[in-house]
Amino acid sequence: MPPPSEPRSEPPSEPPRVKRFSRAERWIHRATAALMGLCVATAACLYVPELAELVGRRHLLVTVHEWSGLLLPVPFLLGLASPAFRADLRRLNRFGRHDRVWLLAALRRDRRPASRPAGKFNAGQKTYAGWLAGAVLVMLGTGLLMWFTGFAPLVWRTAATFVHDWLALALGIVIAGHVGMALADPEARRGMRTGTVDREWAEREHPLWRKR
Repeated sequence: MPPPSEPRSEPPSEPPRVKRFSRAERWIHRATAALMGLCVATAACLYVPELAELVGRRHLLVTVHEWSGLLLPVPFLLGLASPAFRADLRRLNRFGRHDRVWLLAALRRDRRPASRPAGKFNAGQKTYAGWLAGAVLVMLGTGLLMWFTGFAPLVWRTAATFVHDWLALALGIVIAGHVGMALADPEARRGMRTGTVDREWAEREHPLWRKR
């Protein structure tokens, strides 16, 4: 009689979750979000009369606002020591053909996953990251002109105040939109909180990333 055939071994199944962010990246995000939140909250208390009257202690608010703004680039600069963070910065800094397809689909309000190809970061996230980086640099520069009054003539300080105030309003609106989109996507929040995401979510929302 022929020997009984050995049972066929099943191929190992892929884990249900995949790594998306390193611990260093998550801490960079948390520290930046905390400092940005301090900047926005103290700015609101300084410029909205009702909040100013409610909170009081204007000198303390000004001090917290100034130092949280000065410290805002620090998590980013420290994060450059992380290879994972540098790799993601390169991804955020590169736009490909699929990113243009994603943006056109977003403008058409086409929400089908097939019409929005994306790598690890989609075109909307890349645009937001680039705009936010530029806005932070402008806010830091104009804020320094407003703080160190002896370094520039009055006309420069007046222009810096105008740009700083209106860009702060734009920042508040954009950040509110960012928070709103995060609240609408629990898996994206879980990825930033724990570092891993569901495999099906990754393949649906970032198919070009999961193909690699």
